[in-house]
Amino acid sequence: MSSAADSAVFGRSSATLPTASHGEGVYLYDTDGRQYLDGSGGAAVSCLGHSDEKVRAAIHGQLDKLAFAHTGFFTSEPAERLARKLVDNAPGDIARAYLLAGGSEAVEAALKLARQYFLEIGQSGRHRVIARRQSYHGNTLGALAAGGNAWRREKYAPLLIEVSHIAPCFAYREKQADESLEAYGQRAANELEAEIQRLGPDSVMAFIAEPVVGATSGAVDPAPGYFKRIREICDTHGILLILDEVMCGMGRTGSLFACEQDAIAPDIVTIAKGLGAGYAPIGAMLASERIYRAIADGSGSFQHGHTYHGHPLAAAAGGAVLERLVDDGLVAGVHGKGDRLVQALQARFGQHPHVGDIRGRGLFRGVELVENRETKAPFEPSRKINVKVKKAAMAEGLICYPAGGTVDGKSGDHILLAPPFIISDDQIDELTDKLGRAIDTAIAAA
Repeated sequence: MSSAADSAVFGRSSATLPTASHGEGVYLYDTDGRQYLDGSGGAAVSCLGHSDEKVRAAIHGQLDKLAFAHTGFFTSEPAERLARKLVDNAPGDIARAYLLAGGSEAVEAALKLARQYFLEIGQSGRHRVIARRQSYHGNTLGALAAGGNAWRREKYAPLLIEVSHIAPCFAYREKQADESLEAYGQRAANELEAEIQRLGPDSVMAFIAEPVVGATSGAVDPAPGYFKRIREICDTHGILLILDEVMCGMGRTGSLFACEQDAIAPDIVTIAKGLGAGYAPIGAMLASERIYRAIADGSGSFQHGHTYHGHPLAAAAGGAVLERLVDDGLVAGVHGKGDRLVQALQARFGQHPHVGDIRGRGLFRGVELVENRETKAPFEPSRKINVKVKKAAMAEGLICYPAGGTVDGKSGDHILLAPPFIISDDQIDELTDKLGRAIDTAIAAA
């Protein structure tokens, strides 16, 4: 373990962290020899674990051929192969893939593409974006503006473009007692219609949402029919639907694209995290042929780009990951493993006095912690329950993803779980046991 005072690294905080030395399967190890079960895949990244032979071999093989060729001058075979496989497996009429280095870059590209699309088709008045509170879309300024994570936005508010934020679809917190899930889903979706009317339909270019909300509120899945109504509203007003699947996509919820389970398709979708599985920094923005053709047959170029977008080495890694997910059937196994994880969580926390909700899809699950189970009252933020859970879990040898501000950006605590798709039943039990001890330790210490 290296002291922050001795390090030249500008870290996320001034905390002293253990030094990771190597990984094997679902475990990471530090230089002191401690073993950690990766119960959250870092930040829902490591879907294949930490020692996948096929992905490692693909990276080594590509490095011996070509590491880099700037996309202003060349395309590359791994980029072409990855793009083709992505669009061949994408929903709806998604037909083009723009390869980037991560999720924030993908969302930035999506927002800029939406704007340029409307310029190309002669609707220059469309520039407004509508998003949701309690969602997260990335840390670059455009993506941060679109996101509804109050804590992450706070310091940078003066730098952010104006974006409208409607209510999330968060049944545990927002559904009325006498309301069915379906009725609640329609009510929540109709907030989009109301906001479009308030702004003026001809001024709105896009609505962006996570199909299953990740880090900000903890694996919140939509009410039945919610996204079908959202799609209908967008179509009625000629607005682009951007789905952010950076965290919930690439098989994490049990289908390669999370939106498949809601029987809809976006106009633009962003992916990352599980696409590289931690082996390379890669993301992608995927767009419909209609959007691509408007630019290709119009000005001829998307006025955007990064030095490392379409990076051949990263694309080779992403291609190998996608082969493991699709061709080797790892996505197909996520539903079963997700059911097993939920059973274990329900057995351990189903009657826990401080667990209010267990939710999510596939191997993307959230556990919301509450002061009072009956009233759903959250813990006081000053008690820093999520911080204490993370510390206690690391002491137990478990990596999980706790966060605060679950309810409204200030109060509430949850734990996000997103283990590798290769996790075994015994390891699911290990995860649940260690998490249980960590939660109890944290609450007792608070």
